[in-house]
Amino acid sequence: MGVWMAITTVASSTLALVSLSALASNSSYSTKSGILPWVDPSSPDSAQSYTTSRGKTWTLTMSDEFNTEGRTFEAGDDHLWTALEKADGVNSALEVYSTNMTGTECDDDHCYFFINTTDETIAKTVWNNYISPPGYQTVYFYYRSGMVQSWNKFCFQGGMIEVRAQLPGAVTNESGNPDVSTGSTTVRAANINYYPTWPGIWLMGNLGRAIFSASTSRMWPFTYNECNETIFDSQNQRISACNDTPGSGLNANQGRGAPEIDILEGGGTAISTSLQVGPGMPEDFRRIADNSSEYCYYSYDCTTEGANQPDVPIAYYYNLRGHKSWYQGLRYGANNLCDVEEDDVQTFATVNASIEEGITDNACTMETCPGSYDPNADLGYMNTGVHWGINANGTCFPKMNQYDGAYLCSAGNTVSECTASSGSTSAASEFAYQMDAISSNWEIHMAAYLDWVTYSVEWVMGDEGYIRWEVEGQPIFEITADVLTNPPQNSAQMNPKKIMIEEPMYIIFNVALSSSWGSSPPNAGSGSCRGDGSSSTNNAICDSFPMYLKIDYIRLYQDTSDGTDMAIGCNPDTHPTKQFIKDNIDDYIDDENPDTAVSGMAFCDSNADCTISTTGTVTGSCSNGRCKCTSDSWTGPRCTETALSSSSSSDSDDTSSVYGPPMNASVIAACVTVFCTACTMIHSIITAKRTSAQLQKHMTLKMRGTLKDAYGPMSELSVKDNYSTNFV
Repeated sequence: MGVWMAITTVASSTLALVSLSALASNSSYSTKSGILPWVDPSSPDSAQSYTTSRGKTWTLTMSDEFNTEGRTFEAGDDHLWTALEKADGVNSALEVYSTNMTGTECDDDHCYFFINTTDETIAKTVWNNYISPPGYQTVYFYYRSGMVQSWNKFCFQGGMIEVRAQLPGAVTNESGNPDVSTGSTTVRAANINYYPTWPGIWLMGNLGRAIFSASTSRMWPFTYNECNETIFDSQNQRISACNDTPGSGLNANQGRGAPEIDILEGGGTAISTSLQVGPGMPEDFRRIADNSSEYCYYSYDCTTEGANQPDVPIAYYYNLRGHKSWYQGLRYGANNLCDVEEDDVQTFATVNASIEEGITDNACTMETCPGSYDPNADLGYMNTGVHWGINANGTCFPKMNQYDGAYLCSAGNTVSECTASSGSTSAASEFAYQMDAISSNWEIHMAAYLDWVTYSVEWVMGDEGYIRWEVEGQPIFEITADVLTNPPQNSAQMNPKKIMIEEPMYIIFNVALSSSWGSSPPNAGSGSCRGDGSSSTNNAICDSFPMYLKIDYIRLYQDTSDGTDMAIGCNPDTHPTKQFIKDNIDDYIDDENPDTAVSGMAFCDSNADCTISTTGTVTGSCSNGRCKCTSDSWTGPRCTETALSSSSSSDSDDTSSVYGPPMNASVIAACVTVFCTACTMIHSIITAKRTSAQLQKHMTLKMRGTLKDAYGPMSELSVKDNYSTNFV
């Protein structure tokens, strides 16, 4: 009896070792309950799948319903989001981001994520490369707000991302905002001064961390994978297709970057939906500059011929250039949730006749151009049976954004296109390049500020891909891949051909304020909100602070069928990022904004949501509604990833080093022991236990060592000053 018990015990031990060996061949596993790693268990049954604009069914692969009150988002607090503690140094920003301005709340209606924006004067000492000599300076900010990111935690490639939100504004009766006096949610927002903030819900490639300018220089917003020095100087792209040996775990001869997709940006009377890419088009493919007024094109009243819209008038442009200008075939659709304006009603016949005849005026009108004022817009049928580009109902219709990009330059760069600046950069990091904003601005109805509105983006990669923006299921804007891959060309073929975005993208929520945007707070650029306090209108707007961006939920749907190229992860083999970030970590963090690894923390209903499906192996448990991993060996939001693999730039190499020959030798030895005599078997059991203990110790030490190599002590990774390398 004792012999057979020993045989049974050893056989069981052998199976356990075989099970561990099998686990070692992978790095991520299914949960016991079947819930996906990034899906919130409180997402309703009705939200588990989505039918795309092309009729395909996609699966919910990530969600956050924000149903738990009191969440915090400091580094290390959450599995998905990290709030920043940092002054915003871009776009003439007026705000400082603080972690305590973000959180989750519940009221009588439901729970939501929020960003709180307040007016207060804050002095910050920051480093500025753009002064001569570069150095510290004291900068005054007049607002405190928040930004959260999923950078280096959650990224995805392709899918439909949907956000239900309420935008911040001065919309109480006390504010005096005329737009709220009727109580209607379908009336158009018309009085821009009452919407002083600039909310953003957007995506960026993981190789750039938003507002950490050392990480975005020569990285944002490239989606370019060619090596042709005649067309574009590869020095301007930090990770270029011209590089045979890029190192840092990157793929040879692959151009990389941090492009941007804005689900929505800005507030005021119009919302911007944009794709920001690089390199931008050369001057010969852009709208002609006005000789007398720098900003007249925003109101379409430039007197210089051709300065209001590209290819308007068409004959003038063609005679001058001999080719088309700007991006072709952009698709614009109506926000039919707005009230009708009869003067905005268009017919396809009238607009199409004008386009075919050729626009002769110096600026678009509703009679001569598509409703977008983009003469090169697609006028074909959308899947709803109506024409793109035609405002048939006279409702809110997107206009081609007159902001079409910027020329980005290193400090002190003397290239003629660069705005004169002081400061200096090393020759190795000097840059000067155009980036493009392919963007539409669409009028918004008051429900955006008074109620909840759903915004979404469908993103499909590849040469047949597209990016499509919708509001409440209505198509607003669409960019097909050929718009990027097949731009207009001159005889020398000098217009860079970009690729459809395919970088792993992370998610950002923020509320900014600026002195350089149309939607700005009172006294922007001259001081605090109230100024000298003499304006009762301004005082009423300022009294409306704090203002809140609220988000009800965020959900991501992806094609999970065989052969799909959609994926989740910040470090895919096709577009690795982990080792590059590790090797350049000072570009991405500072003392107050570390890159803190988080294990577990996903929301859960039971222990089965937090452990792998393999029988007898427990990797995590559900504690107070959130997953908690049983040991440092397991990580991921649901403790279903092997820690060593997830923290490494090379999963296969590390799996081999941890679960390789020592484990296999133990398995073989255990199998042989089954056939030994009882005495030998007992001896083998004792030996196996000793070996197992030694192996476990070896694995633990190995894992700790690798994790230390991967992340290192934070004190060694941090830069000396919070903003010393990042404020511009």
